[in-house]
Amino acid sequence: MVRFLLLTILLVVVARLFWRLMDAVMAGARGVPGPGGQRREPVKLVRDPVCGTYVPPRSSLSLTSGGSTHYFCSEACRQKFRR
Repeated sequence: MVRFLLLTILLVVVARLFWRLMDAVMAGARGVPGPGGQRREPVKLVRDPVCGTYVPPRSSLSLTSGGSTHYFCSEACRQKFRR
């Protein structure tokens, strides 16, 4: 009797997880945000000229030289670029 009850609970939990997964996949395919999520704009990444790492401009180090701004992943890369 206990086995049957535990098996039933397990099947209900697995079915619920599967249903939520399929719902999220279908929402993603339609381009609609999932439950509790809002659609975000993609973040534009810029390339570090020293090591080639892509970084978001808002959270990276920058250096303006010659009228253009360069973005760096670390202080070490910025120092190498200055030399």
